[in-house]
Amino acid sequence: MIGPEEIIITAIRKTLTATAVVGAVLAGSAACGTVEQLSAGKKLDQAFERLGKEKTLSFELDLDVDARTFKELDASSDPQPGEELPDEAAELISGTKISVTVESKKPIDESEEKDLVGMAMKVSGPDGDLVEYRVVGDHAYLRSDVKALGTALGTPLPPADELPAEAGAFKKVLEGEWVTFDTDALKKAGQGAEDGKPSPEPSLDAKTQKKLLEALREVIARDVDFATSGGKDGTEHITATAPFRSLITDLFDEIRPLAKDLPPGMELPSAGDLKDAPDQKVSADFTLKNGELAEVYIDLAALAENAKVKKLGLSLKLSSGTRPVAPTGATELDLEELMSGFAAGMMPDEGFDEGFDESFDEGGFSDEDAA
Repeated sequence: MIGPEEIIITAIRKTLTATAVVGAVLAGSAACGTVEQLSAGKKLDQAFERLGKEKTLSFELDLDVDARTFKELDASSDPQPGEELPDEAAELISGTKISVTVESKKPIDESEEKDLVGMAMKVSGPDGDLVEYRVVGDHAYLRSDVKALGTALGTPLPPADELPAEAGAFKKVLEGEWVTFDTDALKKAGQGAEDGKPSPEPSLDAKTQKKLLEALREVIARDVDFATSGGKDGTEHITATAPFRSLITDLFDEIRPLAKDLPPGMELPSAGDLKDAPDQKVSADFTLKNGELAEVYIDLAALAENAKVKKLGLSLKLSSGTRPVAPTGATELDLEELMSGFAAGMMPDEGFDEGFDESFDEGGFSDEDAA
């Protein structure tokens, strides 16, 4: 079974790999343009390289949009009656931020799961933290605001005091307190599953990678405009702007001749698939602080093609990070006992189903819904 910490470090490495590729592409393509483009590309390339050499890294992902805009986007998609986005969900999503910190014994771009020393991930909503997960040494720590999540998603869980005794430490989870478990035990719990090892990921050979990079550089040099602006205290902004449909159409036109060399199952859209894509200009703003990448902001408002959508963006803030630490007072969970206790708690003779029946009678699933 793949551990949560392995998933996180893999995601971070892929993110850094992708950003490093972006830096290399921008640097190479800018070399074919003006002096300003050359300078911008070189600075971005150096900033991405410095990022991967860090041993502790933090980043925060934030969707820059308000609840009203989410409702406008949902309405424009013509949802079926009863499937409209709930106000609570719109409020939750619009105010959600995802923060991740990872610490490794090696530079991040060279790290594997065995090099991970600590990791912390937190999902925060407009009214506070929703979920927080940490890995320190061989223990993982978790807490969540189950009530807030359940209310926003329309699937509230029963209060902790309604759980049977067999639920044990699971009550702590519902009460929003820290719980901890051995990460090795989590892996062992999944070893009984058939084919527990992950399949090898499709990969590109070095020759194909080189062809792809060259194709991307040509398109970006032709379609993307760069602009730089200075700021205070060593802050500098580099903005890359391009018409969206033209950019992605040209990118896939360049990639399509390489289709036979791509991993199996990777289907490329046809020119017809892209003809209805928005052709408004989109921009990505890179903020550098003393040469280090501090933030990437992508303005997506133009892609909404909705006059009522004034602000829609994606922000990624980065920093050197702080070392993750284990929280105090966490309750130890025995995973096998937890699962057996939870299963026992779902049995009718324990009365746990009565709480669900009552909630369903008050507006949950009916027999007609089940049918």
